[in-house]
Amino acid sequence: MPVKKHKPVSPGLRHHVSNTHEALTSKSSKPYKALTVGIKKSGGRNHDGKMTVRNIGGGHKRKYRIIDFKRDLEDRSAEVLTIEYDPNRSAYIALVDYGDEKRYIIAPNGLKVGDKIMSGKAALPNVGNAMYLDKIPLGSSIHAIEMSPGKGAQLARSAGTYGTLMGREGKYAIIKLPSGEVRRVLLTCKATIGATSNPDHALQVMGKAGRNRWKGNRPRVRGVAMNPVDHPMGGGEGKSSGGHPRSRTGIMAKGQKTRNTKKYSSKLIISRRKK
Repeated sequence: MPVKKHKPVSPGLRHHVSNTHEALTSKSSKPYKALTVGIKKSGGRNHDGKMTVRNIGGGHKRKYRIIDFKRDLEDRSAEVLTIEYDPNRSAYIALVDYGDEKRYIIAPNGLKVGDKIMSGKAALPNVGNAMYLDKIPLGSSIHAIEMSPGKGAQLARSAGTYGTLMGREGKYAIIKLPSGEVRRVLLTCKATIGATSNPDHALQVMGKAGRNRWKGNRPRVRGVAMNPVDHPMGGGEGKSSGGHPRSRTGIMAKGQKTRNTKKYSSKLIISRRKK
């Protein structure tokens, strides 16, 4: 899945680097209708119409694809029908057919049309199979990892990410996450074998501001470019910027710990992510 540099025939294409999407197999850009719902955009406004989140608005209309994060149809084989683009996430999705039912899953890297996948205790450690952590071989690359049994995948779902099963300790599995954090997860949780698809997603370059507007992102003004009344880092003569980097509300950006020290899951974390 390489990226493509464009001939600079326009200013917007001069620096634009796009994904070729060679892994996609769906001939139609339309998703499977039974697994889609509409998305209502808020534009960052609440029920009163007041802007509560800045820098959001516009963007192309999307349909949400309902993804099977739980993989709860166990010990049943499913065939991969298509690998499709999903505008709501960075990884690709795969439409799989269980015979009497179709579902979307996060597509692992290397999954192809016609492959068979399975979930549950009878599954083998092949790419795309969802297994319980007590059955997965140590050292395996895994993605779509559950944090609570039966809740559905929450970790390592974005493009090109994967965790590594490091070991087992009592009722917990020890997993190294994409951030570098090492933590315990219950052995009764599920994970999918392999890394997520579209690993070249991070190599894309928008090339122009309009392409970000298509995504629904509005312009973001730097704090140091504001006046003192608008931001703690605003003001000063010329390009001078005073004070420590922080948000508009004064929350420090570099180094200040914001995690709740009494959080329950803190005891499950063996080592924090790299700073």
